[in-house]
Amino acid sequence: MNFVGTLGFSIVLPFLIFLVLDFGGNALIYGLMGATYSVFQLIGAPILGKWSDQYGRRKILLLSQAGTLLSWLIFLTALYLPIETLLKVESGALGTFSLTIPLIVLFIARSLDGITGGNISVAQAYLSDITDDENKNENFGKMAISANLGFIIGPAFAGLIGATAMGEALPVLAAIIISIIAMLLIVFKLPESKPCLVEENISKGSVQKIFGQEHKDCYNIEGTNKISFSEIRSIKNIPFVLLIYFLIFLGFNLFYITFPVYAVKTMNWELTDTGAYFAVLGFLMAFFQGPVLKKASYKWSEIKLIVTGSFILSLSFLLYSSTNTVIIYLAALFLAAGNGLMWPSVLSILSKTAGDKYQGTVQGIAGSIGSIASILGLVLGGLFYNEFGAGIFVFSAVIIFSVFIMSLRLIKIKVG
Repeated sequence: MNFVGTLGFSIVLPFLIFLVLDFGGNALIYGLMGATYSVFQLIGAPILGKWSDQYGRRKILLLSQAGTLLSWLIFLTALYLPIETLLKVESGALGTFSLTIPLIVLFIARSLDGITGGNISVAQAYLSDITDDENKNENFGKMAISANLGFIIGPAFAGLIGATAMGEALPVLAAIIISIIAMLLIVFKLPESKPCLVEENISKGSVQKIFGQEHKDCYNIEGTNKISFSEIRSIKNIPFVLLIYFLIFLGFNLFYITFPVYAVKTMNWELTDTGAYFAVLGFLMAFFQGPVLKKASYKWSEIKLIVTGSFILSLSFLLYSSTNTVIIYLAALFLAAGNGLMWPSVLSILSKTAGDKYQGTVQGIAGSIGSIASILGLVLGGLFYNEFGAGIFVFSAVIIFSVFIMSLRLIKIKVG
């Protein structure tokens, strides 16, 4: 399911920057479009996370996927609307862009996908429900692999079908079909991970436990409803881990919004070039989050993987300031290695620190924190691109290097 969901988005990813530019936008508009998703995800993710604690992960995943499907239908509509300019802006700080009807509809589509976009945090909570502590790092790595497999196939597929007579419409239609498949998988193949919600915890010393028939602990619905941010914040080491979570998203989104614009405007890449690049990057990430992470997890602790991965990742962003294609692909190798070692380990640490009772709520708050970081990164990246150009990648490197410094503290406090 995670693979199918990622595949739907990654099919559209390579040509989104071309679409924004064709509809009158610029780097700032491209950044704002990404930030729009994050703003609405900021609102929706904690609500969906809390609902998943109360009503079950499966129902909320289905709701979230339905929102994604509707958003792609709206996205498709934008491709057939007349490009009529409603507002034209020429500014030294903001750049030159036109606000057109199709752009507004694209913003609406991204808003809807964002408000129902708690599927990632709920899926992470689902995985945590069905995984013991010993296997969490490996299983979160497998989850990341499934996403990256989507990023391998999606961009490559987009590069092929985007060159047909139907243009961008065919990849969007593919995303719609994939969203429908994801909904069907949830309905018919995904069992509920939290099958019971009882008024109080089952007695720890019951006869059922002696004979191995004890249920997994289930928690009071009313108590879950009353969970506050201050209560979550009081959980040991949660604020520190969430700060690391925030910085990772900030650094990545500065890069994420800048690189496609940089590739198109500075390196003169076409759709096939961006599709090939994202496909290679996805393959490399799957490789490092799969066999490499599995072997590394036997030798190193999650904290050491975060330390090592964050250092490698910071180096990768420095390489992206080059205009040499070979170096750009080398940067992709470093990015995949650093992120492949670091990110599943961060998710595992966060899951272990949250515990069972607050899993969905903490994942929802983490999703909101990631959304705040995404908003800042996407808006600032789009706003400052005209001023700093490839210098944005240096900012990303500095932010991720600060994660490396902070992660050294994890060794001392033994998070997780």
